[in-house]
Amino acid sequence: MAFARYEEIRAHLPVSSHKGQAKPVSGIDQVMDQTDAFVFDAYGVLNVGDSPIPGAHERVQQLRNSGKSLLVLTNAASFTRTQTTEKFARLGFDFAPEEIISSREVCETCLTDIAPDGTWGVMAPAGFEAAELPVAAVALEDTPDTYDAADAFLLLSTSDWTDVRQEMLRASLARNPRPLVVANPDLVAPRETGLTLEPGFYAVALRDQLGIAPVFHGKPFPSVYAAAQARLGDIAPQRITMVGDTLHTDVLGAQAQGWNTALITAHGLFAGHDVTGYIERSGIVPDWIAPSI
Repeated sequence: MAFARYEEIRAHLPVSSHKGQAKPVSGIDQVMDQTDAFVFDAYGVLNVGDSPIPGAHERVQQLRNSGKSLLVLTNAASFTRTQTTEKFARLGFDFAPEEIISSREVCETCLTDIAPDGTWGVMAPAGFEAAELPVAAVALEDTPDTYDAADAFLLLSTSDWTDVRQEMLRASLARNPRPLVVANPDLVAPRETGLTLEPGFYAVALRDQLGIAPVFHGKPFPSVYAAAQARLGDIAPQRITMVGDTLHTDVLGAQAQGWNTALITAHGLFAGHDVTGYIERSGIVPDWIAPSI
């Protein structure tokens, strides 16, 4: 299970001294009196793959009707800002563009600081267009010269990635170390058919093999939480609740920012598992635990 791998890389993750009480609740409506803003993870909380989780639409609407501020904070980096907004609309959610923050959106703001005049080799989804990014870019496919010619690398999506391409990237970085930026630090993501390997999985492998230091944007790393906090304005951190399905990303990252946390267990990483043992082993203790939102 991905939990063990997250524990292995714990030294590279943010640190938080906060521990919640892991109080069971039937849904996050039970913590509305302690929360002014709810920040949702997407996969395993609002949807699994391309299917909305039953009851999620109704809960989001209830919170909105109650005057709560809402944000989606997603590590899904395959899509542009416009595509991400359209995806949630297809899933039946009425989030406005400004209520959605993706790790890719935050990541893109740093690219010109790292290699402004260079060409970025991109682990990209099918249909990727270089014009989507604020820097010169080329998709990493099956030509080794493309890897060697890149001045830096950006990992967005594993949907078209293969072991062969991973080996070409590893070999190229071994010959000539260059910046590696990761727009989705997740190791895995829940889909209808099970868990898929995500960019963070491959970035961590490269770090282990080559001793490089990838730059990560996305939960649990601070840049995306800072973007969310800025979007929420003057709402105090202790009045913000992060709602997610993973301990090492959603919960740990939010606790490092002083937010409250609600762990959702029925649909994502811990679906079908008793989460109690994982909380005890990791020492990452959310404030609340609910099967669904």
